[in-house]
Amino acid sequence: MNQTKTVSPVMQAVFVALMLGLTALFAYLGTWQVQRLAEKEALIAAVAARFSQPPIDLPISTEWGRLDPQSINFQPMRATGILRNELSIRIFTSLVDGHGPASGPGYWIVTPLVLQTGGAVWVNRGFVPDAQSKSYFNEPAGTGEAVELTGIARPPEAVGMFTPQADVANRIEWVRNPDRLAAMVEPGLAPFAPFYLDLPAGPKGVLPQGGETVVEFPNNHLGYAATWFGFALITPIMLGFWLWRQRRPHLTPTA
Repeated sequence: MNQTKTVSPVMQAVFVALMLGLTALFAYLGTWQVQRLAEKEALIAAVAARFSQPPIDLPISTEWGRLDPQSINFQPMRATGILRNELSIRIFTSLVDGHGPASGPGYWIVTPLVLQTGGAVWVNRGFVPDAQSKSYFNEPAGTGEAVELTGIARPPEAVGMFTPQADVANRIEWVRNPDRLAAMVEPGLAPFAPFYLDLPAGPKGVLPQGGETVVEFPNNHLGYAATWFGFALITPIMLGFWLWRQRRPHLTPTA
């Protein structure tokens, strides 16, 4: 009978240090996810409260430079100005589970509202299916009369590495980003608000189909925390079993 060789003390120490380090890392990541859970729940509560508030007046243009768009995300706002329908831009999307009858591939119809207080804000009037979207290309100008609108403030959509360039000739964009949209209209409308407004739903079946603001935040932090704490629990158990085996080398029969 021969005894199998045990790991050297130096390698044992290295392995123990590695496993303890992993245990500490897993515990830290679990704690961090618990903190993120609390932050996300606070954010959801704040947004829910903000979304249900009465509309406030849209900030004037002199305040836009120091305004954090995230701080007003989902805030109902009212604004008065002239809708420049002839400058509308179509933003490609695919609407799933729409709140109205229209859904599938289509476009958001986004129009500048020239404000009475100066500057302009982009207004997302709603969704139009692809088959009906061409009628919103170079729309006729409106009456030129001021209108008062109430919508939900939304921050700019991010422009990624793979975001296509705007199709200027056909007035098509891919993201609801005020800076990108402003580059497609006359410079005299500037400045543009660093956010846009989603209009509420209108009569059923009327296009553009508004009221498609999605108030939803993924919140998987509890599951992530449980996973990391599970790793933190099982790692020292595995280490203890390994050390026990090292102290009780088993015997193997010789040939």
